[in-house]
Amino acid sequence: MIPILMYHLIDIPPAKGAYLRGASVHPARFESQMKWLHRFGYRGLSMRDLLPYLRGEKRGKVVGLTFDDGYVNVMQNALPVLNQMGFTATNYIVTGELGGANYWAQPKGAMHADLMTIDHVRQWHAAGHEIGSHTVEHVYMDRVSEIDALRQLTESKNVLESLIQAEVESFCYPFGAEAPGVRKLVQQAGYSNATATFTGLANKTDDFFALPRISIIRSTHPVRFMQKCFTQLEENKRRKLVKY
Repeated sequence: MIPILMYHLIDIPPAKGAYLRGASVHPARFESQMKWLHRFGYRGLSMRDLLPYLRGEKRGKVVGLTFDDGYVNVMQNALPVLNQMGFTATNYIVTGELGGANYWAQPKGAMHADLMTIDHVRQWHAAGHEIGSHTVEHVYMDRVSEIDALRQLTESKNVLESLIQAEVESFCYPFGAEAPGVRKLVQQAGYSNATATFTGLANKTDDFFALPRISIIRSTHPVRFMQKCFTQLEENKRRKLVKY
């Protein structure tokens, strides 16, 4: 079983009481977490690089690293650490908000957070990391029509592939909103894998179009971090949804 870690913002957390405060991991804490993985002999990998391990084609001490939404602070605070450790990671981009902000979360009280620009996307890819799709407009994929769902999948994929001149094969469901019919559409659109937000360790018997992840939040201290990654505690809580 392999943990796939789910991050959002890598930044100084907003004031207590702010909506989604828990989704902000302090840069120093993130760096510490990556150093702990490295110290214990684990390699952080993007979904693209992780797939052979999930399929059982390769063996090794590996952890999946994913970032949802494509925040600028991930470029600023996570990318240098990843490069230093020799890790790779997947950044899921909302193509309709390139250079924009997290407008989908602000009506609920979230603080304004800038999203990566076109240049940032290209820089992330050029550094050896993976760009994945997070739809065009950060929609609930299980609530839109099949026609719109396919548009979200194909348009975002096409835009990103034109920017980085490489295949985009990884997808992530905004808000964790997925369903069996949506999974089929993701496969139909040409992706090889998709991550959800329910909790669990991933293995080769999972549906590769609804892979579980481990949510890493502001309060995940070092001991809890290691428990989440390398014990059965998370597997025992499998399918607990986290919505961001």
